[in-house]
Amino acid sequence: MSHGNGKYVVETLMNKCRVCYTCVRECPAKAIKIINGQAEVLGERCIACGNCVKVCSQGAKIYVSNTNELLEMLDSNDFVIAAVAPSFPAEFDEFDDPRALVPMLRDLGFKLAVEVGFGADAVAQAYQKLQRESDQEIFISSDCPAIVYYIEQYYPKLVSSLARVASPMVAMTRYLKEKYAPRNPKVVFIGPCIAKKAESNEVDCVITFQELRQVFNARQVTYEAGKITDFDPPHAAKGAVFPVSKGMLHTMGLHDDLLSGDVVVAEGKQNVREVIQALDSGEIKARHVELLSCEGCIMGPGMSPQGKRYQRKAHVANYVASKLARLDWSKWQVDLDFIGQLDMSQSFQIMDRRSKTPTRERIDHVLAEMGKYDSSDHLNCGACGYSTCEKHAMAIIDGLAEIEMCLPYAIEKLHQSLSALDQSNHLLDDAKRALKHQEKLANMGQLSAGIAHELNNPLGVITMYSNILLDELAQDDPTRNDVELIAEQADRCKKIVGGLLNFARKNQLQKSEYSLVEFCKQSLQSVVVPDNVQVEFSSDVQRAIAFFDYDQMMQVLTNLEKNAIEAMPHGGTLSVHLKEHDETFEIRVSDNGTGISPENMDKIFTPFFTTKGIGKGTGLGLPLVYGIIKMHHGKIEVETNNQPEKGPTGTHFIIHLPK
Repeated sequence: MSHGNGKYVVETLMNKCRVCYTCVRECPAKAIKIINGQAEVLGERCIACGNCVKVCSQGAKIYVSNTNELLEMLDSNDFVIAAVAPSFPAEFDEFDDPRALVPMLRDLGFKLAVEVGFGADAVAQAYQKLQRESDQEIFISSDCPAIVYYIEQYYPKLVSSLARVASPMVAMTRYLKEKYAPRNPKVVFIGPCIAKKAESNEVDCVITFQELRQVFNARQVTYEAGKITDFDPPHAAKGAVFPVSKGMLHTMGLHDDLLSGDVVVAEGKQNVREVIQALDSGEIKARHVELLSCEGCIMGPGMSPQGKRYQRKAHVANYVASKLARLDWSKWQVDLDFIGQLDMSQSFQIMDRRSKTPTRERIDHVLAEMGKYDSSDHLNCGACGYSTCEKHAMAIIDGLAEIEMCLPYAIEKLHQSLSALDQSNHLLDDAKRALKHQEKLANMGQLSAGIAHELNNPLGVITMYSNILLDELAQDDPTRNDVELIAEQADRCKKIVGGLLNFARKNQLQKSEYSLVEFCKQSLQSVVVPDNVQVEFSSDVQRAIAFFDYDQMMQVLTNLEKNAIEAMPHGGTLSVHLKEHDETFEIRVSDNGTGISPENMDKIFTPFFTTKGIGKGTGLGLPLVYGIIKMHHGKIEVETNNQPEKGPTGTHFIIHLPK
C-alpha cells in the first residue's frame, strides 16, 4: 500500500511572523522560503516534522486542524473508534491514572477507545520477520512519517533501505477496519505527531493531543478523579514503550550494541540528519537503524508545550510497567496472531526535492553582494538560519532566502542608511535655513521696492531743482558749494535707491552668451589688488559657456573680490575657481582672511547691514549680489570660519549659475 496522502500540514500566519529566522534554522528540509522578510512554508518541500511549529514563539507557524472534521464525525451515526497513541500517559500527566482518558473519550461520543501500542506490537513482529527472512542489508525504521518524507524527498538513494512495514497507526487501523468491517468503522488517530495527518488515506481522521484538549473544552468534557476505565481490546504489551527513545528496540528485543554496530539509534533533527548523511555516503553500516524526528514521540509537536522530556518518559514507563503486570498474555497472543495474518506492508516512492548545486561562480557572486569576498569574511554566525554563509548563498540562488537575512550585511546597510539619513538631515537643515533666509530677504525686497518707489519722485525733484539752481548761480556765489552738496547727496541717494531696486529684482536683465573662463579672468583684472595679496584662478572646465547679463554679473564678481581683499588687511590669497556640474556652473570666490562671525551670517544679505566703518560702506553690496544671482535663477552659498582653533580662517562665496 502506498505511503502519504499529499496533504500540506503546516501553514504560516504572515501577520504574526516577526522575521527571526528561527524556523529556517530549525527546519531540517529547509522548506521555509523568505518572501519580503516573511517566512512561508513550502508545502511541497515540507516533511511535516513540526520543528517550526514548536520553536515559533509568535505562533506564526500552525498545523492544519481537524477538530471540526472530528466533531462532525462524532455527531453522525458512524461507528467512530479512537485509536490513541502510546504517548498519551506523557500528555495527560495531570491524571492520577492515565486510563481516566478512556471515559472522557466515550463521553465525547467514541464507540471504542483502543491503544495504538498494540499496532506497535504487530509492527515489531513484522520487523523481526523481515530481518529474519529478507536479504536487505539495511533496515531504516519507517514508523516516523517525517523521517520517511525526509528520505523520499532528499535522500532518494536510501528509499530502498526503508523497512517496508506499516507504521503502528496504519497497522492498528487495518486491524480495526478488518475486525469491525460490518460496522464500517471510522478510525480517528489521536497522538503527538502532525506528520501523521499526511501519512495515510487509510485513517479517517488524525488529531493531536492539543486538538483533543480543545474538543474536550468545546464539549465541556472534564477529568473526574477515580473514574477509570480500561481501553477496549486489543491491549498493548511492550509496544506501549514505542514513543520513547529505543522503544522499538525494546519491543523487538534488540539492543544497540556499540561493539557490534548492527543497530544505530538517533533522535532529534540534528542527530537524525547526521546519521542519514553518513548512511547515504556509506560512512557507517548497520543492520537496523531506528530514527525519530523528535526526541521521542513524547516530545512531538502535537503534545502540549513546555513538558519535560524525562518526566514524560517516566510517566510512560510507569504506565507500561503497571500495564504489563495485569495483561492477559494469552488473549494478547490471540489478537497478535489475528493481526499477523493481515497485510503489514508499506511501499514508498522517490519524490526528489533536492536543489541543483549552483556553480562556484554564482555562489561567489552572491557572497560578494553580501560583502563577503574571501573566506575571512565568512562569519558563519547562523543568524540567517543557515549554518554557513555558503549555504545561505545557495538558498538565495534557489529563491528560498534573501540577502537581507544576513545580519552583518543588514547591520552594515543600516549604518550606511543612518549615515545617509544624517547627511540628508544636514542638507534639510541647510535648506530650511536657506528658505528662511530667502523668505526674510523676499520680504525685505518688497519693502525695499516700496521705499525705492516712494523715494524716487522726491529725489527726482531735489535733483532737478538743485541742478537748475547750479545753472543759475555764478561760479563765485558763496551758496554754490551748498547747492553742489545737495546735488551730490541727492545723486548718492539715487544710487542707493538703484541698489534697492536691484535687490528687489526690479531691473531687467540683458543676457547673452559668454565664456565664464574669460569672464572670471576679466573680473580679477577689474579690481585693484594690493601687493600683499596674491591672486589665483583655476578652472576644471575647458569651455564654459553661460547665458547671463555681463554688466550685472561683473558687478557681482568684483563686489565679492573687493570684499575678499578687504577681509585680508595683512595680506593673503584671493582665489577664483570655476567648476562644472550636471546642470550648473560653480564659481567659488575664496579668501584666507578673518572670516565672518556666526552671529553675522544671517545678516550678510540684509540691506544696510555692514561691518565696515562709517562712510566706508552702504550695506547694499551683498544684497545687490544676492538680487542679481536670484534674477539669473541661480543661488549663492557661504562657507566661513573666523575661529583659528577650528582650522584655517577665511570665507568662500559659492555661486551656482544654470547652464
